[in-house]
Amino acid sequence: MQFMVAYGRLVARAFLGGSVRQSERREYRLITASFGFGKDLRKGSGTRAKGSGYGDDACFVATHRLADVLGVADGVGGWWDYGVDPSQFSTTLMQTCERLVQEGLFVPSNPVGILTASYNEMLQNKAPLLGSSTACLVILDRQKRCLYTANLGDSGFLIVRDGKIIHRSDEQQHYFNTPFQLAIAPPEARDSILNDSPETAEGSTFNVEVGDIILTATDGLFDNMPDYMILQQLRQLKDSSYQSLKNTVKSIAKQAQQLAYDPNYMSPFAQHACENGLNVQGGKPDDITVLLSVVTESEE
Repeated sequence: MQFMVAYGRLVARAFLGGSVRQSERREYRLITASFGFGKDLRKGSGTRAKGSGYGDDACFVATHRLADVLGVADGVGGWWDYGVDPSQFSTTLMQTCERLVQEGLFVPSNPVGILTASYNEMLQNKAPLLGSSTACLVILDRQKRCLYTANLGDSGFLIVRDGKIIHRSDEQQHYFNTPFQLAIAPPEARDSILNDSPETAEGSTFNVEVGDIILTATDGLFDNMPDYMILQQLRQLKDSSYQSLKNTVKSIAKQAQQLAYDPNYMSPFAQHACENGLNVQGGKPDDITVLLSVVTESEE
């Protein structure tokens, strides 16, 4: 399954010169493209609408006059054993986040608040949707030129400037291959299902600059591609145009997918497994979702 969406403004200009008061600074914007694959290419193949994703993953990109907001979520595949489609939980979570942003029911500096409100809304449904998911939200406050993030679990993001990773999220794991996650379980299983509070999400604040690259992805990418490979791929990003973003994010996702099915490759996942006493080699077949963004300056 292959799917690509691009969001944001396609053109951004720098100042023409001269001194500008703080209040007259141009706003920052994000240009974003996405690409990915579902682990089971036979299921759900074809294009999906904005707001959904790949396999059990989900993603969204939303714009508001105050901020650009994007997110990824990874539905926990173990729910298939109970006859529950994990993608429904992750997709509903991301769609709810997106709607709250579009309706202006959020504060740019508080991504955890969006995650909490979305999860609580799901809990209050008359027929709660069963499942669990990791989540990562990234918000660019256009006027403050600041990035606010919240990460729960093992999805995540990284920021690249001048070819180097200058900021990134940290994984949240209970133990190996068991990430923090939001969950809604049936009453009889609540004591046996992991369920973390959205307030436990790791938050960060970071001042960005024009040209900064923000890569947000589910663990299907990070478990199969180490940092140096991601940076190598990002070198082909020629500029902040949509076409360049589209080509680069597609190339990143495709390389991750190829490595995921290489039995002789010592993937980051396999290395972590060995560090935890497990004899594992090869890539990790998984759903892969990648959002690639560039910080630009608005011309308005």
